[in-house]
Amino acid sequence: MPAFDLIIRGGTIVDGTGAERFAGDVAVKDGLIAQVGTVTGDAAREIDATGKIVAPGFVDIHTHYDGQATWDQEMAPSSWHGVTTVVMGNCGVGFAPAKPDRHEWLISLMEGVEDIPGTALAEGITWDWETFPEYLDALEKLPRTVDIGTHVPHGAVRAYVLGDREQPGAVPTSEDIAKMSAIVEEGVRAGALGFSTSRTVLHKSVDGELVPGTTATPEELVAIGHAMGRAKDAGGHAVFEMASDLQRDWNEFEWMGKLSREAGIPVTFAALESIAKEMPLKEQIETMRAENDNGANIVAQIALRGNGIIMAWQGTVNPFVYRPSWQAIAELPWEEQKAKLLDPAFKKQLLSEANDYSEAPMDIIGVVMVITQGWALQYEMDPDFDYEPDETASVNARAKAAGVDPQEYAYDMLCREDGTGFIYLPILNYAEGNLDFLYPLQHADDTVNSLSDGGAHCGTICDAASPTFMLEHWVRDRKRGDRITLENAIKRQCRDTAMLYGLEDRGVIAPGYLADINVIDMERLKLGRPWLAFDLPAGGKRLLQKADGYACTIKNGVVTFEEGKWTGETPGGLIRGPQRAELAEAAE
Repeated sequence: MPAFDLIIRGGTIVDGTGAERFAGDVAVKDGLIAQVGTVTGDAAREIDATGKIVAPGFVDIHTHYDGQATWDQEMAPSSWHGVTTVVMGNCGVGFAPAKPDRHEWLISLMEGVEDIPGTALAEGITWDWETFPEYLDALEKLPRTVDIGTHVPHGAVRAYVLGDREQPGAVPTSEDIAKMSAIVEEGVRAGALGFSTSRTVLHKSVDGELVPGTTATPEELVAIGHAMGRAKDAGGHAVFEMASDLQRDWNEFEWMGKLSREAGIPVTFAALESIAKEMPLKEQIETMRAENDNGANIVAQIALRGNGIIMAWQGTVNPFVYRPSWQAIAELPWEEQKAKLLDPAFKKQLLSEANDYSEAPMDIIGVVMVITQGWALQYEMDPDFDYEPDETASVNARAKAAGVDPQEYAYDMLCREDGTGFIYLPILNYAEGNLDFLYPLQHADDTVNSLSDGGAHCGTICDAASPTFMLEHWVRDRKRGDRITLENAIKRQCRDTAMLYGLEDRGVIAPGYLADINVIDMERLKLGRPWLAFDLPAGGKRLLQKADGYACTIKNGVVTFEEGKWTGETPGGLIRGPQRAELAEAAE
C-alpha cells in the first residue's frame, strides 16, 4: 500500500510564509500535507513539478457567490485561478436570514449592488432556509471544488427585523437593534466568519434605492460589533467587513476603532481611490493607522489593479447607453441588436445624438459622465492588454492617431470581433494613471490583497482573476514600475488572507496544513481574453476569464483542475467558524 496519497516532486516551493523559495517535494496523506522536503516514499499518484512553482491554494476573502454557491459545484471563475477558499456575503448583501415575502426584495438588492442577473438568482436559488443557521445547513449539502465561508449580511438582517419599515434612512428602535444583534450573534455562533455592511452611494437596489446600512448609525453598528464579540468569546471568529464612501462627517474610522477595541474583533474595509469618496486613499490609510495606534485592529482591503468596468454591447454598460438610438434597441435580442449596430446608417444616427441624462442617477453623475464621455480614461483592450495602460492606449489617443472622432473610434472598437469588442474603464484605483501607489501597500501588515468580487458584477468586470493578475503583472511582467517578489505575493494571497478570517489551517505548505496546493508554470502563466457567457440559470450572462499556466490545483489533497480543466472532483465544503491546524512534525 502506498505511503502517501499524492506526491508532488521536484518543484520550487513557495510556502506562503514569505520565506525564500526552495526546491523540494510535497507529500499528501488524508487531505493534509504530510511531508515537505525530500520525500522518499511512494504514492498512489505522483505529479512532476520540475520547473514549476508549488504554492498554497489562494484564499479569496471578498466574493459574492451567495446565490451561485447553492447550485454550482465548479465555483467558476474563481476556481479557474488557483483559488481553493472563498469568503462570500460581503458588502452587506446576501440571502439569509430571509422571510418568504422578502425573497424578491433580497434578489433585487443583490442584482442592483453586485450586477448578478435577478432572473438567474430567482431560478437558481431554492430557498430551503429562513434563518442564517438554516442557510449554512443548506450550503453544507452541496460539495464543491472550493471551501466556502460567509458573513452575515446587514441588508438581509435589517429586512428580516424591520420588514416593510426597511426604507432608505430608516432608523431602527433599540428593540430592533437588539434583535439584529441577536441574529448576528446566532449566525457567528453557527459558523459565520463575520458580518458585513455597505455605506456607499454606489450600492443601490435594482430599483435605485440605497442599500440598508448606508445610513445606519454608529450606535447600531457598534451594538452589532458587541454581539460579534460575544460570539467570538464563545469560540467563534468574527470579522466586521464594510464598503463605505468614508465621508469625513460620518467619522467612520472613529466608530470602526471603537467597535474593534470594545468588541476585540478586526474591522476590514475596502480601501480604494474613488470619486465617490471624499477621503483620498493616502488619508484613509493614515487615519486607519492612527486608530490602530490607539489599540484598534482595522485592516484595509486593497485591489491590485484599477477597478471599474469592461464595457461591451452585450454587457451591462457601454458608452452609448444614454443615446436615444441605443435606448430604442436596448431590449432587442442580440442578433437584432447586432444587425442594427453594424448598420452604417444606424451608427451615423447614434453618433449624431446627444446623451439624454434625464434617467441617469444624479448622485453618481460623475461616474455617468466618465462612462459616456471619458474617452481619455477609457482604454482599448488589445489581445495582449496591459491592465496598467498609459495614455497612449486610451480611446482618445488611439482615435487621434487614426484621425477619427473618439466616440466613433469607441463605437468601432465595440463592433470588432463580430460585435464582441471590449473597452476597459478603471473608474476606481486609477486616478494617477498608474498603479505605483499600490506598491508600498503590498508590503504593509495592515493591508490585505482583496476585492476580487468573484461571482459578482457579471456584466461589467471580471476581477475574480486577481490572483493570476498578481502573479502575471506584479511579479513577472510589470513594465511601468517596481515589481513585488513571488514570495510576498503568495504570502499575501494565501497566509495573510486566511489569517484575517481565522483560517489557520491553510495558506502554508507545511506538515499538518490542508493540502490546498497550486502547481504553476510561471513562464506560461497568462490571462486569457474575457468573454461574455450566458450560462447562469435562466440564461443569465457573466463575464468570464481563464488563464494558462495552472498545471494543477489541489483541494484537500484531491486534484480539482488540470491545465485549466475541471476534473469533476468536489472535495470542498462549508467552513464553520475558525479553523485550527494541528501541525505534524516536519519531515527530516
